[in-house]
Amino acid sequence: MKVGYARVSTEDQSNEMQIAALQEAGCQMIFEESASGAQRNRPKLQDALQYVREGDVLVVWKMDRLARSLRQLIETVDQLGERGIGFISLTEDINTTTAGGRLVFHVFGALAEYEKALIGERTRSGLANAKSKGIRLGRPTAMTHNQIEMAKKLKSAGGHSMHAIAEQLGVSRSTLYRAMEASDSNHKRGSQRAQARKFQSCGKKAKESR
Repeated sequence: MKVGYARVSTEDQSNEMQIAALQEAGCQMIFEESASGAQRNRPKLQDALQYVREGDVLVVWKMDRLARSLRQLIETVDQLGERGIGFISLTEDINTTTAGGRLVFHVFGALAEYEKALIGERTRSGLANAKSKGIRLGRPTAMTHNQIEMAKKLKSAGGHSMHAIAEQLGVSRSTLYRAMEASDSNHKRGSQRAQARKFQSCGKKAKESR
């Protein structure tokens, strides 16, 4: 038995073209849904997946009607295959009930894995390159350098509580504490590195003068 699944992104759109194609393909039962492809909770799709039985074929007008990504599509079709259920996509002419259709679909799967590996490799390379250039990774700081310096001056001047300083700068007191502690820590590390470089330079000059 062929079971169809038709989906449009919004209620303003019509399923008519998809349903006509599914009926022409011989679908005896069709599940219709209005939901975005990015939406994880699609009740009618779940109904269709639960309805199909071993020997049945799930039919869609186009592959992106079933899943929002190639990886998700492959996982869904593999799960159907494990239950003895075929899959047909009319637009792409993919039919996993035939040897040729299964081969084409497995090629799609291999390409998806290859794409995932490439993305991972590019991401790691980009992070390493950014790190080598001294670019700070992660979330941006909640306070700018000027704000932190202003907070330090207000604190040194006295007469201002940390709560009042935080309120004036438009941040929470905990954010202000963290930013100032991080700034002091960075300043301390910078001073230590500068001192170490100074000692190294003095040692080098002493060796050269011998």
